[in-house]
Amino acid sequence: MDTKHNTNSLKDFEVNIKIKLAFLWTSVTLCYLYGDYFELYVPQKTAGLVNGANLLDNPVKLFMAAFLLAIPAVMVFFSILLEPKINRFLNILFGVFFTLIMVLIAFTSLTPWRSFYVFLALLESVITTLIVLYAWKWPKGA
Repeated sequence: MDTKHNTNSLKDFEVNIKIKLAFLWTSVTLCYLYGDYFELYVPQKTAGLVNGANLLDNPVKLFMAAFLLAIPAVMVFFSILLEPKINRFLNILFGVFFTLIMVLIAFTSLTPWRSFYVFLALLESVITTLIVLYAWKWPKGA
């Protein structure tokens, strides 16, 4: 009996490293968005947005936050577009950077109302660690 043609198995194919990285960056970006959205349900959060008593209380801080969070979104595109050497470098660099930021946020958000934020920050850390590992093990050319 030929075991190569097992009718019970599903065909799989190898996913290109660039596609894996792009989808990982997509996943982490969505987690960032969900975290910021769910934070609006924390008591007094929206009041702080209205009266200006919040972390992003001036144009420079707001721009810096926008710039920082644009990086993962742009990495979705860059992971597909860029040539392997620079692509690998940027994925490792930003993967490590965002992993460290999210671990810091997780440990500084340990309150009952922010437990969702801790969960997402740890999940985001796992995803960005996977980005680093995949980029680090980028397949070599022939």
